[in-house]
Parts: sequence; structure tokens; C-alpha cells
Amino acid sequence: MKILASVLALAVVTVLTSAFFLSPRAENEMVRHVVVFKYKPEATEAQIKEITDAFRNLKEEIPGIVGFEHGVNNSPEGLNQDFTHVYLLSFENEAARDAYLPHPKHAEFGKLLGESGIFDGAFVVDYTVME
Repeated sequence: MKILASVLALAVVTVLTSAFFLSPRAENEMVRHVVVFKYKPEATEAQIKEITDAFRNLKEEIPGIVGFEHGVNNSPEGLNQDFTHVYLLSFENEAARDAYLPHPKHAEFGKLLGESGIFDGAFVVDYTVME
């Protein structure tokens, strides 16, 4: 009886381990897309709002975006290097993020940003959510 229990336990561990390491995990894991902008000093709140609203609207226009958040840096550390506005997009998975990058609506947003005259730089970091 002990041998049968041991064999069954080993089989269960083998199946679970194989499922964990061999399954296409990236297909099912949420991806966060962190974008941080630096605006020129002369940027007005109305101009920044226009860009933020356009960025937010991508969630309705591009499949696979499941979340959008934004905010303004309020860290007392002073390490933001003049980058002030943070945008966080959540994607269903890497495939959704990869489809977003060349999407025509994303390109339109990039054009609006470039033509705004207030954009002074960005950095972007993506990561897969690990729990």
C-alpha cells in the first residue's frame, strides 16, 4: 500500500511540475506597461490632460488592455530626474502587449504626443506580474 501511495504521489508531483515548467505561462500572465513622461516646463494642465485622456482612450480602442492608471510623481526622494507623469497599462498577456505596440491607434497617440510641443522624454518598463 505504501508503494502505491508513493507511486501516486510521484506521479502527481511529476504532472504538476511538468505543467508548471512546460505550459505556455507567458500566454496567460498579465503584463504591466509602465510609461513615465517628462513634460516641458511650459506645458499647461489642459495640454497634459489632453494627452492623458488620449492615452486613457487606448483602453477602449485596442483589445487586450485591461487596465489604465495614471498619476503625478509625489515622491519626496527627489530621484525622478524631472519625469513627473506615470501611466500604467495592464495587458491580458504578452501577446496583447505585443499587438498594442504596432497598433495604428497607438501610433496615432504617438503622433499626438510628438506634435504636442510639450513632450520632453519618456522611459518605459514592462514586466510580467509575478505572484
